[in-house]
Amino acid sequence: MLKLQVSGITCGGCAASIQRALGAVLPGAAVNVDTIKGIVAVDAPAAKSDAVKTAIEGAGFTVTGQAA
Repeated sequence: MLKLQVSGITCGGCAASIQRALGAVLPGAAVNVDTIKGIVAVDAPAAKSDAVKTAIEGAGFTVTGQAA
């Protein structure tokens, strides 16, 4: 599972935007967005950090690093 710290997530709409963006890149991936902590967790066999980061940033958010 890949977990990234993401800034700019403020609501359920933000979470939905990230889920749609990641769904386009990784169809069938399990995506969990924690709006309180600003963490995006992606569980998919082919989840590559660069592709996930690019998709999240393409949706208008900033990946600040790996999340614990």
